[in-house]
Amino acid sequence: MKPRFDLSLYLVTDPAMTAPRGLLATVAAAVAGGATLVQLRDKDGPAGVLIEAARALKAFLAPRGIPLLVNDRVDVARAAGADGVHLGQGDAPPAAARALLGPDAIVGWSITAESQLTAIDAAVDYVGLGPIFPTGTKPDAAAALGEDRFAALRRRIRVPVVAIGGITAANAARALAAGADGVAVVSAICAAADPRAAAHDLRAAIDAALASRARPR
Repeated sequence: MKPRFDLSLYLVTDPAMTAPRGLLATVAAAVAGGATLVQLRDKDGPAGVLIEAARALKAFLAPRGIPLLVNDRVDVARAAGADGVHLGQGDAPPAAARALLGPDAIVGWSITAESQLTAIDAAVDYVGLGPIFPTGTKPDAAAALGEDRFAALRRRIRVPVVAIGGITAANAARALAAGADGVAVVSAICAAADPRAAAHDLRAAIDAALASRARPR
């Protein structure tokens, strides 16, 4: 059975940012602060190292009901028993990942432009849309969409959407107001002096924004 997943506060790890305190310690602090989903992202890590890291994260997250996804590496996700993968435009097609991981895996896909919308298929469980704001985390990131463009694209996507790119506690509510179901963050938590406090502040902003959106107008 596919695990239920909550995109509201989606943590994406970064090996350089988590190195000072350790990957597992950073993720544990983020979860204590309110993170709801974790993606292991390490573009250059050897398969064996990533599998070991993914297994350690899975062992920690599974009892807490928080899914673990692996960025790009379908082989690592499969070997480690992760809950799924998140794929970019240059990675394996979602349908191929689904065929390898099975019907119960969570498969996410990044969208950065209108031209990519038509390729969303039944294998995709959610879309990461962005960057909504300017970001320095990914050197090769596309130009920021901005809130209006993000909202226009989001209305054309029928699966849940997590906003990515330049999100902080100060602007998370704006991403949700533009139609996002949640926000994905890297440096806002991984590079914070106190990841738990940073996640807590994001969680508070997200909860307030979602509650406001749910109120009748």
